[in-house]
Amino acid sequence: MILVATIWIQAFTGTNFDFSAYSSQLKAVLGVTQVQLNYLAVASDLGKAFGWSSGLALMYMPLWVVMFISAFMGLVGYGLQWLVIRDIIALPYFMVFLLCLLAGCSICWFNTVCFVLCIRNFPTNRPLAISLTVSFNGVSAAFYNLAAKALNPSSSALYLLLNAFIPLFTSFAALVPILRQPPLDPLPADAVRRDQLIFLLLNILAVITGLYLLLLGSVSSSAALLLFTGAIFLLILPLGIPGIIYARDWSRRTIYSSFHLQGSGFILVDSDDLELHKELISRENNSANGLAYTGITDGYANGSICAQEDKPSEGCCMTMIIRKDPLVMLGEEQKAGMLVRRLDFWLYYFAYFCGGTIGLVYSNNLGQIAQSLGQSSKTSSLITLYSSFSFFGRLLSAAPDFMRTKAYFARTGWLAIALLPTPIAFFLLASSGGDTALHTGTALIGLSSGFIFAAAVSITSELFGPNSVGVNHNILITNIPVGSLVYGLLSALVYDANASSVHGFVTDSVVCMGRKCYLLTFLWWGCISLVGLASSVLLFLRTRPVYDRFEENRRSPVLY
Repeated sequence: MILVATIWIQAFTGTNFDFSAYSSQLKAVLGVTQVQLNYLAVASDLGKAFGWSSGLALMYMPLWVVMFISAFMGLVGYGLQWLVIRDIIALPYFMVFLLCLLAGCSICWFNTVCFVLCIRNFPTNRPLAISLTVSFNGVSAAFYNLAAKALNPSSSALYLLLNAFIPLFTSFAALVPILRQPPLDPLPADAVRRDQLIFLLLNILAVITGLYLLLLGSVSSSAALLLFTGAIFLLILPLGIPGIIYARDWSRRTIYSSFHLQGSGFILVDSDDLELHKELISRENNSANGLAYTGITDGYANGSICAQEDKPSEGCCMTMIIRKDPLVMLGEEQKAGMLVRRLDFWLYYFAYFCGGTIGLVYSNNLGQIAQSLGQSSKTSSLITLYSSFSFFGRLLSAAPDFMRTKAYFARTGWLAIALLPTPIAFFLLASSGGDTALHTGTALIGLSSGFIFAAAVSITSELFGPNSVGVNHNILITNIPVGSLVYGLLSALVYDANASSVHGFVTDSVVCMGRKCYLLTFLWWGCISLVGLASSVLLFLRTRPVYDRFEENRRSPVLY
């Protein structure tokens, strides 16, 4: 029930993904330019920079209190925006900016609640729990699209009202499981295997849910209420899976033997394998620093960084220089000061900055992109398309581990492959303004960015240490608000420039029509995403030896 409650929270709190559904109307009501509208999208993404505040709140408040604070922040942030867009109240632009910032912060607080629930209640299968629940965050826009169609398909302002209240209602629905969390008892081996089977079934159900929303999410408004009810049923259905497993206990061993799960879709490196890997590396290279490692599972459970004392290094004079030496082993702890001096980290940072983040900015601009191409009526279907393929991308991030026994490939290599569709999509959008190109490009960008978002924590943990993953990952995602500002400003300047060339001057809330509004933007974004692809390939080439060495040691352990 806790896992399902976490899925519900994630599924209905990705409210930043439907910004493009109401952004055009918000722009018109506020009478702002495209550049100023972009700053509002940046404010929502900037809320992630204050995610540390949720961890601070958890030090002094119960988890359920933090969850409701998150809900009320969203209620205020989105609720007041709805009053503005409905002309019930009037607020200055700066106040709307702060409301967007507050709404973005609420999303980050909800994410913290979900992570803590998974960490506390799934000590053995924690990676599977986190990867599954994170995936549902990508499909939020599709759920909100169905709900808006069911209630009033002609009102784009309705999205803001739904963003304000649905997370609050979801918090009440999730309250009972959160208050009645069972005591943490060690699970026997057969119970661990049973839970892994349940997670496999839940992933299959997640794929069915994604296909349901993708294939049926763009139907007429008359059937939207029925389809939304069906989507809610799919979210409730997992509650019956444990009962099915217990009722058919006699088939458990037979079914499980057909699915030989090794590792998980969230963390590639098992703690036992990593311990053996480090032992072998330390034997091969005695000059490596001796880092005390407590294991990935314990690192996530405690959220602590081991107090370690590195041996004195002769290279102390290079503390301000980027270290170009490759990684020695997977899971070696890299504290923040050491992290920002590693070349591998900056390759990873720019791969994310020029890949996943640029896909997120594209989704923020979908409303204006569809409007400029004369396809405003298809904005909701484009949002659903992006959301659904982002969901599939997140689920696909687990595929490398299910294929591990048959076709092993470094996760950084999968990252490079995942980035490949992004430049293809942008150059396709630049070459054609047709309906097919728009839908195909949106699907490819959603698939690529979704994979990157879900795989990022795994890669951070493997390359730079599991015990420091909380701090290190927060450093990594600072690229999101920066990218939102840079890429959004670039697109807004191009948009306003073309609008002024048509009308002769730029007035408030000017609308640009035609392919030229985003043609140059797509070309720039395509070239920038090629930089991200090149960074990911270089990262893969630099880290492939350490991944190969780890896998070789895992497959052929030595006796000692």
